Amino acid sequence: MKVAIVHDWLTNMGGAEQVVLNLHRLFPDAPIFTTFFTPENLPSEFKNLKVKTSFLQKKKPVTDHKKYFPLMPLAFKKFNKELENYDLVISISTCCAKSVKAKNGAHICYCNTPMRYAWDFREEYLKDMNPVKRFLARLFLIYMRHWDKKTAKNVDFYIANSNEIKSRIKRCYGRDSVVVNPPVRCDVFKPTSDEPGDYYLFVSRLVEYKRADLAIKACEKLEKNLIVIGDGPEREKLEKLAASHTTFLGRLSDKEIEKYLAHAKALIFPAFEDAGIVPVEAMSAGRPVIAFGKGGALDTVIDGKTGVFFPHQTVKSLMNAIKKSEKIKFDPKFIRNHAKAFDEPEFRVKIMKYVKQNLPNEKF
Repeated sequence: MKVAIVHDWLTNMGGAEQVVLNLHRLFPDAPIFTTFFTPENLPSEFKNLKVKTSFLQKKKPVTDHKKYFPLMPLAFKKFNKELENYDLVISISTCCAKSVKAKNGAHICYCNTPMRYAWDFREEYLKDMNPVKRFLARLFLIYMRHWDKKTAKNVDFYIANSNEIKSRIKRCYGRDSVVVNPPVRCDVFKPTSDEPGDYYLFVSRLVEYKRADLAIKACEKLEKNLIVIGDGPEREKLEKLAASHTTFLGRLSDKEIEKYLAHAKALIFPAFEDAGIVPVEAMSAGRPVIAFGKGGALDTVIDGKTGVFFPHQTVKSLMNAIKKSEKIKFDPKFIRNHAKAFDEPEFRVKIMKYVKQNLPNEKF
């Protein structure tokens, strides 16, 4: 069976790119169609992939693919003729990848979210623009919402990366889906027999919606040590919030992050995420997660067993959750075993099972 993989862009490593790698391990001969490919920003494994880029690809690495967003629908449309030659097309979509057509085959979309710009988070993307640019952008995004809903019909089967996204797919596209949570490299993050250190941990890009400010304010008020791993445009502002109990380490390697995860009291995860891989990485290291009780964390964290939820994105709500977590005796082995359900091999088994169920007459 001839399989093709379609992805929005391959410019930096993240959860969606981990999905790409795992699909490639299932279908090693499958080419990957994408708008941009920047191999120097990606792990070495990507160098062995057969990547076919769009007309948007430049000789110089693209530093901001978002500015090409208006041209992306056309870029993916131009792939359709070549995709007619494949029995199965699997798109991994956050933006426009799911718009492709598999005219002579089946199209399965692994949906990380319906297009954020056009649906739930439109106003957040527009808020920093000047009035004229905001007005024009809003008109364009209204058009893109209609385009996104129309091209949703090009997909035969939807897989959602969480129950949060399953409900979003139903609301935005009127389509049913099954949930297969994203793959996590559980063997990269392992428990230690040492006693936990005297600190909480926050790991993420430092952007506004990740809500590092909640973690910092809560730990400072409780006089609890917090280590912040990650970098981003919010760092300077966040450093001004911090006092003697917060330490910023910037970006670290997986090996260094593993060490800090394994020795943390708990990971603090205050964001409203579509899925959320970092909580599972923390649980792979046997550590509990203090998470905002909405979004993808509801799929992976068991309240009272592998972590604690807090119901509101407020400092007080998070402080109460931290206090609650310190009264619970968590079992690192139980937490680790729970995390293994989201390991990469489990993901591949679930995907292949789904493909065989929905394409029963194809040869694999």
